[in-house]
Amino acid sequence: MHSSLFVFDIETIPDADAVPNLTGETGSTEERRKALTQYHLDVTDGKNSFPRQPFHKVVAVSFLEAEIERIDGHEFYHLREVRSGGKETSEEKEIVTGFFQYLARLKPRLVSYNGRTFDLPVLKYRAMKHGVTAPWLYQSGDKWNSYTSRYSADWHCDLLETLSDYGASARVKLNEVCSILGLPGKFGPDGSKVTEMFDAGDVSGIRHYCETDVLNTYLVYLHQQRHTGVMTPSGYAQAVQDVLAYIDREKGERPYLADFFKAWEESCNGQFTGG
Repeated sequence: MHSSLFVFDIETIPDADAVPNLTGETGSTEERRKALTQYHLDVTDGKNSFPRQPFHKVVAVSFLEAEIERIDGHEFYHLREVRSGGKETSEEKEIVTGFFQYLARLKPRLVSYNGRTFDLPVLKYRAMKHGVTAPWLYQSGDKWNSYTSRYSADWHCDLLETLSDYGASARVKLNEVCSILGLPGKFGPDGSKVTEMFDAGDVSGIRHYCETDVLNTYLVYLHQQRHTGVMTPSGYAQAVQDVLAYIDREKGERPYLADFFKAWEESCNGQFTGG
């Protein structure tokens, strides 16, 4: 019975440092990145240049934390905060260490979008690279209910999996789900621009983008929980109002949240809890 939700997302760049051992390329960072792209094209017969999970360097981990309250068999969520781990100047080891150490204390229900396939595996590989231990991730729960059980959504709800009934229907993108629910989805930069932003020193922009992805993921999760009856309609409406109140409090110092609100307002025609 977890007492909190932890909705998370990561942003990455290609790990150019791994390329000499992988392909033998020892040139510039750009040359190594090109070699990594070519490697993945070669191993997928030209179908996919996207690096596999070990070859992603984590540059941001953003999350939303909410308290879970249970009343008469229903769940109610109370938003605590939305932020990114570490500092803008933090190295990958510090970011990854902070992620696993924080969750070791919190032991929350994880919520993600493609997190079981991408985000968490990347974090595991990078944790092994940096010698970061996480026994709680593997030893909590039991055989059927745990962080490592694919079908245990009370421990890790990967919305990409649950919404597709674990692949029984098409796995759709977060942006596609947001488009029918009146949510902002992707606006401003997208994941394909992260490496370019990192090279330009815009780590804050990456973190802000990642935090808005977390907000989208949380809002989709609220829709699912209302649909499945885990939340009551009134509980859903209150959780959405919590998000709106949080944005209103924070938007002065975090203008990207004001941009998120504006995009959301346009997407839902001002009917934030409607539908």
